[in-house]
Amino acid sequence: MRLISVILFIVEFVRGAVLISLLPIYGAKVLHLSLDIIGLAITAHYLTDTLLKLIFGYLLDRFSIRFVIRTGLFVSLIGVFLIPFATVPWLFIMAAALYGIGISPIWIVCLTKVSKDNRATQIGFLYTVWLVGLGSGPIVCNILLDYYLNKTYFLLLILSVIGAFLAFFISSKRSDEPSVQAVPLNRQLSTLVERIKAMRMILPGMIMQTAGASMLVPVLPSFAEKGLGLAGTQYSLLLTAGGVCAAAGLIPMGRLSDKLGGKHWFLIIGFAIFGIGLSLLASRLPFWYCLVIVVILGLSYAAILPAWNALLASFVPPNQEGLGWGLLATVEGIGGMVGPVAGGLIAASFSTSSVIWVSAALFGGIAFLYLIIPSSKLIGKSG
Repeated sequence: MRLISVILFIVEFVRGAVLISLLPIYGAKVLHLSLDIIGLAITAHYLTDTLLKLIFGYLLDRFSIRFVIRTGLFVSLIGVFLIPFATVPWLFIMAAALYGIGISPIWIVCLTKVSKDNRATQIGFLYTVWLVGLGSGPIVCNILLDYYLNKTYFLLLILSVIGAFLAFFISSKRSDEPSVQAVPLNRQLSTLVERIKAMRMILPGMIMQTAGASMLVPVLPSFAEKGLGLAGTQYSLLLTAGGVCAAAGLIPMGRLSDKLGGKHWFLIIGFAIFGIGLSLLASRLPFWYCLVIVVILGLSYAAILPAWNALLASFVPPNQEGLGWGLLATVEGIGGMVGPVAGGLIAASFSTSSVIWVSAALFGGIAFLYLIIPSSKLIGKSG
């Protein structure tokens, strides 16, 4: 877990820096590409990252973890390397897509390393690493890009090289299984169909929560400025407070979930509080009230993530962890792809605050859905 956590941090640090800072700023200032091309490149990254997770999950059940992760990080390294040479739109988009392909298997590999006894605790730790890396990457990159455009790119390239190098030392051993057992493709497909049927009770929630969260991404800056009347510094403070509380709460909440064993109620309460918090934000309260609400949102997010992923782990078939996690990540990714488009359309048709209300309603709906569904229906046979 230690080595894979270091690699995860490096990968997410570079991912956050590339997507939020390097592609938009470097692409516009140095490569002189238009914003629509930059947007297409970012979309291409998310598409390849999401759509290929199921394929990488299958490969992880056929080949060693070391081979798959090493190959993936090498492909992502090529994507980063191509960025300064991508002066034409198609090459810029291809570089971002290659980067998405390369980092697609990293999270699935992390989840195959999680032991069954302390799922929520270990997943909480992984999410802490993920959140800190993803959040700190853009902050560091934004500061450096104001002074050193080219040097910032080389820093991210060097970090990508280090991540690919560390992949050579990853153990191919799973958490609970001594080795990978090759399962025939027809049996894997049969198992896949069975798992989808078994997951039918949680499928709506899987898509709703990622859609509800991702639809906020394109409108949050505009809502903070026009809806809440916040200055840039105040908006940054809200983001930092929410992120810090979420990161700090992941491990304690994961341990509490493992100790109490009440994953079902953790999800109901966490989703309900998150929905209520978003609706309060949409009510356009003063800054200091918003700060308290964001802190609560961060803590509720920390309660949801470990318990949610521990629940998903119960649907992962034994000896087919890669395929199972690949399927789950792909389904969740559907909501992540639909959400930003839906958020943009709602904001254009109505207002940015309408997007917040819709997102709040989605999270409230998930809480109600899991309240009326019996706990036995929400746990897979593998759990």
